[in-house]
Amino acid sequence: MIGGSRDVVAVRQTRARLIIVVARVDANHEVTWVAESGRCSWIDPSAGASGDMLLGALLDAGAPIDAVSSAVASLGVEPIRITPRPVRRHGLRATHADVQVHDVAQSRTQREILDLVARAGLSPAAVTFATSVFTLLGAAEARVHGTEPSEVHLHEVGALDSLADVIGCAAALESLGLLQPDCRVVVGTVALGSGSVQTAHGPLPVPVPAVLAILAGCGAPLTAGGDRELCTPTGAALLATLATEWGAMPPMRIDAVGVGAGSADPPDRANILRIVVGDDLAQETAPWRNDDLVEVECVVDDMDPRLWPSVLDAAVQAGAVDAWLTPVVMRKGRPGMTVTALVAETAIDSTARALFTHSTTLGVRLRPVARRALPRDEVIVLVDGCEVRVKRGLLDGRPVTVQAEYSDAAAAAERLGIPIRSVLDRAAAMARAGETSAPAKGAEA
Repeated sequence: MIGGSRDVVAVRQTRARLIIVVARVDANHEVTWVAESGRCSWIDPSAGASGDMLLGALLDAGAPIDAVSSAVASLGVEPIRITPRPVRRHGLRATHADVQVHDVAQSRTQREILDLVARAGLSPAAVTFATSVFTLLGAAEARVHGTEPSEVHLHEVGALDSLADVIGCAAALESLGLLQPDCRVVVGTVALGSGSVQTAHGPLPVPVPAVLAILAGCGAPLTAGGDRELCTPTGAALLATLATEWGAMPPMRIDAVGVGAGSADPPDRANILRIVVGDDLAQETAPWRNDDLVEVECVVDDMDPRLWPSVLDAAVQAGAVDAWLTPVVMRKGRPGMTVTALVAETAIDSTARALFTHSTTLGVRLRPVARRALPRDEVIVLVDGCEVRVKRGLLDGRPVTVQAEYSDAAAAAERLGIPIRSVLDRAAAMARAGETSAPAKGAEA
Protein backbone atom coordinates (compact mmCIF):
# COMPACT_ATOMS: atom_id res chain seq x y z
CA MET A 1 0.00 0.00 0.00
CA ILE A 2 1.41 3.40 -1.00
CA GLY A 3 -0.65 6.30 0.34
CA GLY A 4 -4.18 5.70 -0.87
CA SER A 5 -3.09 3.16 -3.48
CA ARG A 6 -2.68 -0.59 -3.41
CA ASP A 7 -0.75 -3.08 -5.51
CA VAL A 8 -2.62 -5.88 -7.24
CA VAL A 9 -0.89 -8.94 -8.67
CA ALA A 10 -2.34 -10.73 -11.67
CA VAL A 11 -1.13 -13.38 -14.09
CA ARG A 12 -0.85 -12.81 -17.81
CA GLN A 13 -0.79 -15.85 -20.07
CA THR A 14 1.09 -15.39 -23.34
CA ARG A 15 1.68 -17.90 -26.11
CA ALA A 16 4.86 -19.28 -24.52
CA ARG A 17 4.77 -18.39 -20.84
CA LEU A 18 3.04 -16.87 -17.84
CA ILE A 19 4.05 -13.39 -16.70
CA ILE A 20 3.41 -11.91 -13.27
CA VAL A 21 1.77 -8.52 -13.68
CA VAL A 22 1.72 -5.89 -10.94
CA ALA A 23 -0.80 -3.08 -11.14
CA ARG A 24 -1.17 -0.06 -8.88
CA VAL A 25 -4.74 0.97 -8.10
CA ASP A 26 -5.08 4.45 -6.59
CA ALA A 27 -7.88 5.81 -4.41
CA ASN A 28 -9.87 6.79 -7.50
CA HIS A 29 -9.61 3.21 -8.82
CA GLU A 30 -7.29 4.32 -11.63
CA VAL A 31 -5.03 1.44 -12.72
CA THR A 32 -1.36 1.87 -13.61
CA TRP A 33 0.73 -1.11 -14.69
CA VAL A 34 3.98 -0.67 -12.79
CA ALA A 35 5.96 -3.87 -13.30
CA GLU A 36 5.96 -7.25 -14.87
CA SER A 37 8.48 -9.99 -14.24
CA GLY A 38 9.56 -13.29 -15.71
CA ARG A 39 12.95 -14.96 -15.72
CA CYS A 40 14.88 -14.38 -18.91
CA SER A 41 18.24 -15.37 -20.30
CA TRP A 42 20.20 -14.83 -23.48
CA ILE A 43 22.82 -17.31 -24.66
CA ASP A 44 25.58 -16.21 -27.04
CA PRO A 45 27.05 -19.22 -28.90
CA SER A 46 28.68 -17.08 -31.59
CA ALA A 47 32.02 -18.78 -30.87
CA GLY A 48 30.53 -22.26 -30.57
CA ALA A 49 28.73 -24.43 -28.04
CA SER A 50 29.51 -27.57 -26.09
CA GLY A 51 28.28 -29.08 -22.88
CA ASP A 52 31.27 -28.00 -20.81
CA MET A 53 31.12 -24.45 -22.23
CA LEU A 54 27.46 -24.03 -21.20
CA LEU A 55 28.10 -25.63 -17.82
CA GLY A 56 31.08 -23.33 -17.24
CA ALA A 57 28.97 -20.28 -18.16
CA LEU A 58 26.20 -21.32 -15.76
CA LEU A 59 28.69 -21.85 -12.92
CA ASP A 60 30.28 -18.50 -13.74
CA ALA A 61 26.82 -16.87 -13.58
CA GLY A 62 26.37 -18.08 -10.00
CA ALA A 63 25.06 -21.64 -10.13
CA PRO A 64 26.40 -23.46 -7.03
CA ILE A 65 28.92 -26.19 -7.75
CA ASP A 66 27.56 -28.22 -4.81
CA ALA A 67 24.15 -28.51 -6.48
CA VAL A 68 25.77 -29.54 -9.76
CA SER A 69 28.06 -32.12 -8.15
CA SER A 70 25.21 -33.56 -6.07
CA ALA A 71 23.01 -33.97 -9.16
CA VAL A 72 25.75 -35.73 -11.09
CA ALA A 73 26.59 -37.99 -8.14
CA SER A 74 22.91 -39.05 -7.92
CA LEU A 75 23.31 -40.89 -11.25
CA GLY A 76 25.20 -43.65 -9.47
CA VAL A 77 27.68 -44.23 -12.30
CA GLU A 78 31.46 -44.33 -12.37
CA PRO A 79 33.18 -41.53 -10.41
CA ILE A 80 32.80 -38.04 -11.94
CA ARG A 81 34.37 -34.89 -10.58
CA ILE A 82 33.51 -31.39 -11.82
CA THR A 83 35.84 -28.53 -10.95
CA PRO A 84 35.19 -24.94 -12.09
CA ARG A 85 38.53 -23.40 -13.02
CA PRO A 86 39.24 -19.75 -13.84
CA VAL A 87 40.97 -19.52 -17.23
CA ARG A 88 41.70 -16.99 -19.96
CA ARG A 89 40.65 -17.42 -23.57
CA HIS A 90 42.16 -15.04 -26.10
CA GLY A 91 42.77 -12.56 -23.28
CA LEU A 92 39.28 -12.83 -21.76
CA ARG A 93 38.45 -14.23 -18.32
CA ALA A 94 36.17 -17.28 -18.29
CA THR A 95 35.27 -20.37 -16.25
CA HIS A 96 36.11 -23.82 -17.55
CA ALA A 97 34.05 -26.71 -16.18
CA ASP A 98 36.77 -29.31 -15.85
CA VAL A 99 35.05 -32.71 -15.95
CA GLN A 100 37.25 -35.54 -14.69
CA VAL A 101 35.93 -39.06 -15.32
CA HIS A 102 36.96 -42.66 -14.75
CA ASP A 103 39.51 -43.91 -17.25
CA VAL A 104 37.40 -46.94 -18.22
CA ALA A 105 33.71 -46.06 -18.52
CA GLN A 106 30.80 -48.17 -19.65
CA SER A 107 29.34 -47.37 -23.06
CA ARG A 108 25.58 -46.87 -22.76
CA THR A 109 22.54 -46.90 -25.00
CA GLN A 110 19.94 -44.18 -25.07
CA ARG A 111 17.49 -46.36 -23.12
CA GLU A 112 20.09 -46.98 -20.40
CA ILE A 113 20.82 -43.27 -20.16
CA LEU A 114 17.15 -42.37 -19.84
CA ASP A 115 16.74 -45.01 -17.11
CA LEU A 116 19.68 -43.51 -15.24
CA VAL A 117 18.13 -40.06 -15.43
CA ALA A 118 14.71 -41.32 -14.28
CA ARG A 119 16.20 -43.11 -11.25
CA ALA A 120 18.51 -40.29 -10.20
CA GLY A 121 17.59 -38.01 -7.33
CA LEU A 122 16.76 -35.06 -9.57
CA SER A 123 13.85 -32.64 -9.44
CA PRO A 124 11.00 -33.17 -11.95
CA ALA A 125 12.11 -30.09 -13.93
CA ALA A 126 15.69 -31.34 -14.17
CA VAL A 127 14.53 -34.85 -15.17
CA THR A 128 12.29 -33.43 -17.89
CA PHE A 129 15.06 -31.22 -19.26
CA ALA A 130 17.74 -33.95 -19.25
CA THR A 131 15.34 -36.47 -20.77
CA SER A 132 14.50 -34.04 -23.57
CA VAL A 133 18.18 -33.45 -24.32
CA PHE A 134 19.09 -37.13 -24.50
CA THR A 135 15.96 -37.99 -26.48
CA LEU A 136 16.86 -35.31 -29.01
CA LEU A 137 20.43 -36.62 -29.22
CA GLY A 138 19.23 -40.19 -29.73
CA ALA A 139 16.73 -39.18 -32.41
CA ALA A 140 19.45 -37.26 -34.27
CA GLU A 141 21.88 -40.17 -34.15
CA ALA A 142 19.16 -42.52 -35.35
CA ARG A 143 18.30 -40.20 -38.22
CA VAL A 144 21.87 -39.87 -39.49
CA HIS A 145 22.55 -43.61 -39.17
CA GLY A 146 19.21 -44.70 -40.62
CA THR A 147 18.01 -46.70 -37.63
CA GLU A 148 15.54 -46.51 -34.75
CA PRO A 149 16.35 -44.51 -31.58
CA SER A 150 15.97 -47.67 -29.49
CA GLU A 151 18.73 -49.31 -31.54
CA VAL A 152 21.19 -46.42 -31.28
CA HIS A 153 24.31 -47.02 -29.26
CA LEU A 154 25.43 -43.57 -28.18
CA HIS A 155 29.18 -44.01 -28.13
CA GLU A 156 30.01 -40.38 -27.49
CA VAL A 157 26.72 -39.19 -26.06
CA GLY A 158 26.78 -42.02 -23.56
CA ALA A 159 30.26 -41.11 -22.36
CA LEU A 160 30.56 -39.96 -18.76
CA ASP A 161 31.58 -36.42 -19.65
CA SER A 162 28.40 -35.95 -21.71
CA LEU A 163 26.32 -37.31 -18.85
CA ALA A 164 28.06 -34.87 -16.51
CA ASP A 165 27.52 -31.96 -18.90
CA VAL A 166 23.79 -32.55 -19.39
CA ILE A 167 22.92 -33.39 -15.78
CA GLY A 168 25.20 -30.64 -14.50
CA CYS A 169 23.55 -28.10 -16.81
CA ALA A 170 20.10 -29.25 -15.70
CA ALA A 171 20.97 -28.69 -12.04
CA ALA A 172 22.68 -25.36 -12.75
CA LEU A 173 19.79 -24.08 -14.88
CA GLU A 174 17.30 -24.97 -12.17
CA SER A 175 19.34 -23.23 -9.49
CA LEU A 176 19.30 -20.03 -11.57
CA GLY A 177 15.54 -20.25 -12.14
CA LEU A 178 15.92 -20.97 -15.85
CA LEU A 179 13.83 -24.17 -15.93
CA GLN A 180 10.69 -22.41 -14.72
CA PRO A 181 7.71 -22.71 -17.10
CA ASP A 182 7.58 -18.92 -17.45
CA CYS A 183 11.26 -18.50 -18.31
CA ARG A 184 12.19 -16.94 -21.64
CA VAL A 185 15.43 -18.25 -23.17
CA VAL A 186 16.71 -16.54 -26.31
CA VAL A 187 19.66 -18.09 -28.14
CA GLY A 188 21.78 -16.15 -30.63
CA THR A 189 23.51 -17.27 -33.82
CA VAL A 190 25.26 -20.62 -33.38
CA ALA A 191 28.77 -21.02 -34.81
CA LEU A 192 29.20 -24.58 -36.11
CA GLY A 193 32.72 -24.62 -37.53
CA SER A 194 34.11 -26.35 -40.61
CA GLY A 195 36.71 -28.92 -41.63
CA SER A 196 36.64 -32.41 -40.12
CA VAL A 197 36.82 -34.09 -36.72
CA GLN A 198 37.75 -37.55 -35.47
CA THR A 199 34.83 -39.41 -33.82
CA ALA A 200 33.87 -42.93 -32.72
CA HIS A 201 32.56 -43.39 -36.29
CA GLY A 202 35.85 -42.23 -37.81
CA PRO A 203 36.58 -38.84 -39.37
CA LEU A 204 33.44 -36.81 -40.03
CA PRO A 205 32.88 -33.48 -41.79
CA VAL A 206 32.14 -30.43 -39.64
CA PRO A 207 29.40 -29.64 -38.82
CA VAL A 208 28.97 -33.30 -37.96
CA PRO A 209 25.68 -34.84 -39.23
CA ALA A 210 24.14 -35.10 -35.75
CA VAL A 211 24.54 -31.34 -35.14
CA LEU A 212 22.76 -30.51 -38.38
CA ALA A 213 20.02 -33.04 -37.63
CA ILE A 214 19.43 -31.47 -34.20
CA LEU A 215 19.34 -27.86 -35.39
CA ALA A 216 17.49 -28.43 -38.67
CA GLY A 217 13.99 -27.02 -38.62
CA CYS A 218 14.10 -25.53 -35.12
CA GLY A 219 14.66 -21.97 -36.31
CA ALA A 220 18.25 -21.64 -35.14
CA PRO A 221 20.36 -19.04 -37.00
CA LEU A 222 23.61 -20.75 -38.00
CA THR A 223 27.03 -19.76 -39.29
CA ALA A 224 30.32 -21.56 -39.95
CA GLY A 225 32.36 -19.17 -37.79
CA GLY A 226 35.68 -21.01 -37.96
CA ASP A 227 37.79 -23.81 -39.38
CA ARG A 228 37.32 -26.51 -36.72
CA GLU A 229 34.48 -28.10 -34.77
CA LEU A 230 32.84 -25.31 -32.79
CA CYS A 231 29.49 -26.89 -31.90
CA THR A 232 29.21 -30.44 -30.56
CA PRO A 233 26.06 -32.59 -30.68
CA THR A 234 25.65 -32.22 -26.91
CA GLY A 235 25.98 -28.44 -27.18
CA ALA A 236 23.47 -28.32 -30.03
CA ALA A 237 20.95 -30.47 -28.12
CA LEU A 238 21.26 -28.32 -24.99
CA LEU A 239 20.64 -25.13 -26.97
CA ALA A 240 17.75 -26.59 -28.98
CA THR A 241 16.06 -27.87 -25.81
CA LEU A 242 16.54 -24.60 -23.94
CA ALA A 243 15.57 -22.09 -26.62
CA THR A 244 12.09 -20.62 -26.48
CA GLU A 245 13.17 -18.34 -29.32
CA TRP A 246 16.25 -17.43 -31.35
CA GLY A 247 17.77 -14.03 -31.95
CA ALA A 248 19.49 -11.02 -30.42
CA MET A 249 19.46 -10.14 -26.74
CA PRO A 250 15.90 -9.25 -25.68
CA PRO A 251 15.00 -6.28 -23.47
CA MET A 252 15.88 -7.47 -19.97
CA ARG A 253 17.14 -6.40 -16.57
CA ILE A 254 20.48 -8.18 -16.03
CA ASP A 255 21.30 -9.99 -12.78
CA ALA A 256 24.39 -11.94 -13.84
CA VAL A 257 26.65 -12.67 -16.79
CA GLY A 258 28.44 -16.00 -17.10
CA VAL A 259 31.33 -16.79 -19.43
CA GLY A 260 32.14 -20.45 -20.09
CA ALA A 261 35.35 -21.62 -21.75
CA GLY A 262 36.01 -24.51 -24.06
CA SER A 263 39.04 -26.73 -23.55
CA ALA A 264 41.09 -25.22 -26.39
CA ASP A 265 42.54 -21.73 -26.51
CA PRO A 266 42.97 -20.98 -30.23
CA PRO A 267 45.02 -17.92 -31.15
CA ASP A 268 42.42 -16.44 -33.50
CA ARG A 269 39.31 -16.29 -31.29
CA ALA A 270 38.00 -16.33 -27.72
CA ASN A 271 36.69 -19.88 -27.30
CA ILE A 272 33.83 -18.89 -25.00
CA LEU A 273 30.07 -19.11 -24.61
CA ARG A 274 28.24 -16.36 -22.73
CA ILE A 275 24.95 -16.43 -20.84
CA VAL A 276 23.12 -13.35 -19.59
CA VAL A 277 20.58 -13.95 -16.82
CA GLY A 278 17.93 -11.59 -15.50
CA ASP A 279 14.30 -10.54 -15.70
CA ASP A 280 12.31 -10.08 -18.87
CA LEU A 281 11.16 -6.49 -19.43
CA ALA A 282 7.82 -7.88 -20.45
CA GLN A 283 5.91 -4.67 -19.80
CA GLU A 284 7.13 -3.58 -23.23
CA THR A 285 5.34 -6.55 -24.77
CA ALA A 286 1.62 -6.38 -25.49
CA PRO A 287 -0.53 -9.29 -24.26
CA TRP A 288 -1.17 -10.55 -27.76
CA ARG A 289 0.81 -12.22 -30.51
CA ASN A 290 2.38 -10.26 -33.35
CA ASP A 291 2.32 -12.20 -36.62
CA ASP A 292 3.76 -11.26 -39.99
CA LEU A 293 1.47 -12.92 -42.52
CA VAL A 294 0.70 -12.76 -46.22
CA GLU A 295 -2.63 -12.44 -48.00
CA VAL A 296 -2.82 -14.70 -51.06
CA GLU A 297 -5.63 -13.35 -53.20
CA CYS A 298 -7.31 -13.88 -56.56
CA VAL A 299 -10.52 -12.74 -58.29
CA VAL A 300 -12.72 -15.23 -60.17
CA ASP A 301 -15.86 -14.58 -62.23
CA ASP A 302 -16.30 -17.79 -64.23
CA MET A 303 -16.72 -20.55 -61.66
CA ASP A 304 -19.72 -22.54 -60.45
CA PRO A 305 -20.53 -20.90 -57.07
CA ARG A 306 -21.30 -24.29 -55.54
CA LEU A 307 -17.57 -25.03 -55.61
CA TRP A 308 -16.50 -22.15 -53.36
CA PRO A 309 -16.77 -24.04 -50.03
CA SER A 310 -14.39 -26.68 -51.37
CA VAL A 311 -11.94 -23.97 -52.51
CA LEU A 312 -11.87 -22.42 -49.04
CA ASP A 313 -11.45 -25.85 -47.42
CA ALA A 314 -8.55 -26.64 -49.77
CA ALA A 315 -6.81 -23.37 -48.85
CA VAL A 316 -7.08 -24.12 -45.14
CA GLN A 317 -5.88 -27.70 -45.68
CA ALA A 318 -2.88 -26.26 -47.53
CA GLY A 319 -1.86 -24.28 -44.45
CA ALA A 320 -3.89 -21.05 -44.56
CA VAL A 321 -4.69 -19.55 -41.17
CA ASP A 322 -8.03 -18.36 -42.56
CA ALA A 323 -9.78 -18.00 -45.91
CA TRP A 324 -12.84 -16.02 -47.03
CA LEU A 325 -14.83 -14.72 -50.00
CA THR A 326 -15.76 -11.14 -50.88
CA PRO A 327 -18.30 -10.43 -53.66
CA VAL A 328 -17.08 -7.91 -56.25
CA VAL A 329 -18.35 -6.41 -59.52
CA MET A 330 -16.03 -7.01 -62.46
CA ARG A 331 -15.65 -5.11 -65.67
CA LYS A 332 -18.82 -4.87 -67.75
CA GLY A 333 -20.87 -5.47 -64.60
CA ARG A 334 -20.07 -9.16 -64.23
CA PRO A 335 -20.41 -10.52 -60.66
CA GLY A 336 -17.28 -12.15 -59.26
CA MET A 337 -15.64 -13.31 -56.06
CA THR A 338 -12.38 -12.30 -54.44
CA VAL A 339 -10.96 -15.26 -52.53
CA THR A 340 -8.41 -14.34 -49.87
CA ALA A 341 -6.26 -16.72 -47.86
CA LEU A 342 -4.26 -15.52 -44.86
CA VAL A 343 -1.04 -17.53 -44.63
CA ALA A 344 2.38 -17.68 -43.04
CA GLU A 345 5.29 -17.24 -45.41
CA THR A 346 6.03 -20.97 -45.36
CA ALA A 347 2.53 -21.78 -46.67
CA ILE A 348 2.44 -19.33 -49.61
CA ASP A 349 3.29 -21.83 -52.34
CA SER A 350 1.09 -24.64 -51.00
CA THR A 351 -1.86 -22.26 -50.72
CA ALA A 352 -1.26 -20.89 -54.23
CA ARG A 353 -1.20 -24.47 -55.53
CA ALA A 354 -4.52 -25.17 -53.81
CA LEU A 355 -6.14 -22.11 -55.43
CA PHE A 356 -4.76 -23.03 -58.85
CA THR A 357 -6.02 -26.60 -58.44
CA HIS A 358 -9.48 -25.99 -57.02
CA SER A 359 -10.51 -22.73 -58.71
CA THR A 360 -10.32 -21.32 -62.23
CA THR A 361 -7.87 -18.54 -61.39
CA LEU A 362 -4.81 -18.03 -63.56
CA GLY A 363 -2.82 -16.06 -60.99
CA VAL A 364 -2.64 -14.90 -57.38
CA ARG A 365 -1.53 -11.68 -55.71
CA LEU A 366 0.54 -11.49 -52.53
CA ARG A 367 0.17 -8.76 -49.94
CA PRO A 368 2.11 -8.67 -46.63
CA VAL A 369 -0.02 -7.94 -43.58
CA ALA A 370 0.63 -7.60 -39.85
CA ARG A 371 -1.75 -9.30 -37.44
CA ARG A 372 -2.29 -8.96 -33.72
CA ALA A 373 -3.86 -12.11 -32.28
CA LEU A 374 -5.03 -12.88 -28.76
CA PRO A 375 -3.72 -16.02 -27.06
CA ARG A 376 -6.47 -18.60 -27.15
CA ASP A 377 -7.33 -21.99 -25.74
CA GLU A 378 -10.07 -24.61 -25.92
CA VAL A 379 -11.93 -25.94 -22.89
CA ILE A 380 -14.68 -28.51 -22.36
CA VAL A 381 -17.79 -27.69 -20.34
CA LEU A 382 -20.66 -29.95 -19.29
CA VAL A 383 -24.16 -28.77 -20.17
CA ASP A 384 -26.50 -31.11 -18.27
CA GLY A 385 -23.96 -33.88 -18.69
CA CYS A 386 -23.19 -33.22 -22.37
CA GLU A 387 -19.66 -32.22 -23.34
CA VAL A 388 -19.35 -29.02 -25.37
CA ARG A 389 -16.02 -27.64 -26.59
CA VAL A 390 -15.56 -23.88 -26.24
CA LYS A 391 -12.83 -21.70 -27.73
CA ARG A 392 -11.73 -18.73 -25.64
CA GLY A 393 -9.74 -15.62 -26.56
CA LEU A 394 -7.61 -14.45 -23.61
CA LEU A 395 -6.53 -10.92 -22.70
CA ASP A 396 -4.19 -10.64 -19.71
CA GLY A 397 -5.09 -14.24 -18.90
CA ARG A 398 -8.84 -13.59 -18.79
CA PRO A 399 -11.36 -14.81 -21.39
CA VAL A 400 -12.75 -11.84 -23.30
CA THR A 401 -14.40 -13.75 -26.12
CA VAL A 402 -15.89 -17.24 -26.01
CA GLN A 403 -17.46 -19.34 -28.74
CA ALA A 404 -18.96 -22.78 -28.28
CA GLU A 405 -18.41 -25.42 -30.97
CA TYR A 406 -21.65 -25.46 -32.94
CA SER A 407 -21.61 -29.18 -33.77
CA ASP A 408 -21.19 -30.06 -30.07
CA ALA A 409 -23.98 -27.66 -29.09
CA ALA A 410 -26.29 -29.09 -31.76
CA ALA A 411 -25.68 -32.66 -30.56
CA ALA A 412 -26.27 -31.64 -26.94
CA ALA A 413 -29.45 -29.76 -27.83
CA GLU A 414 -30.86 -32.77 -29.66
CA ARG A 415 -30.05 -35.08 -26.77
CA LEU A 416 -31.50 -32.72 -24.14
CA GLY A 417 -34.50 -31.60 -26.20
CA ILE A 418 -33.75 -27.89 -25.81
CA PRO A 419 -32.96 -25.13 -28.34
CA ILE A 420 -29.41 -24.97 -29.70
CA ARG A 421 -29.27 -21.29 -28.71
CA SER A 422 -29.76 -22.25 -25.07
CA VAL A 423 -26.84 -24.68 -25.19
CA LEU A 424 -24.62 -22.10 -26.90
CA ASP A 425 -25.45 -19.45 -24.28
CA ARG A 426 -24.96 -21.77 -21.31
CA ALA A 427 -21.70 -23.24 -22.62
CA ALA A 428 -20.27 -19.76 -23.26
CA ALA A 429 -21.25 -18.55 -19.78
CA MET A 430 -19.67 -21.59 -18.13
CA ALA A 431 -16.44 -21.23 -20.11
CA ARG A 432 -16.24 -17.53 -19.29
CA ALA A 433 -16.68 -18.30 -15.59
CA GLY A 434 -14.07 -21.06 -15.70
CA GLU A 435 -16.53 -23.90 -15.01
CA THR A 436 -14.68 -26.40 -17.18
CA SER A 437 -14.57 -30.18 -16.94
CA ALA A 438 -11.21 -30.60 -18.69
CA PRO A 439 -7.96 -28.62 -18.70
CA ALA A 440 -7.56 -26.01 -21.38
CA LYS A 441 -5.56 -26.97 -24.42
CA GLY A 442 -3.90 -24.66 -26.90
CA ALA A 443 -5.93 -23.64 -29.90
CA GLU A 444 -3.63 -21.05 -31.45
CA ALA A 445 -4.38 -19.84 -34.97
